Amino acid sequence: MLKSINSRVSLVLLVIAIVYLIFSYQLPSYAYTEVDADVIPKALGWLLVFLAILLFFSKDNETEAQRQKRNIPKKEIGILLGVGALIFIYIFLLEILGFILVSALFIFFCSLFLGYRSHIVNGIVSIAFSAFIYFVFTSLLQISLPSGILPL
Repeated sequence: MLKSINSRVSLVLLVIAIVYLIFSYQLPSYAYTEVDADVIPKALGWLLVFLAILLFFSKDNETEAQRQKRNIPKKEIGILLGVGALIFIYIFLLEILGFILVSALFIFFCSLFLGYRSHIVNGIVSIAFSAFIYFVFTSLLQISLPSGILPL
């Protein structure tokens, strides 16, 4: 029954959708709104359940060439895990150090990890891009981002 990749992936997606729906049903409701804050999360959760069920019953016509493309070389698994670790460090330090500093460090070290060796260009781009995004969100969109240790 669980021999095809589609059925295994669909069961994983179904578990993720159920956990997501449990959390979305715990969102608070607001009395004076026509469309509550939980409408979109609930709709997306139920859509994921529906699509996971469709995936479970779909036929798997995978060829040998497609199976070989699915195999990830061990070197690339290390790269994926490294970038994932950098993302977790980014999330952990975002509130502490602030958006500009953590984003600039993330972009710099992620580019360095992925093989980009021009340190001056990498540093300029990291700082400029982070500052630009901070400006767009805080000034133009009026969305506050964590300032952290920088006095912004």
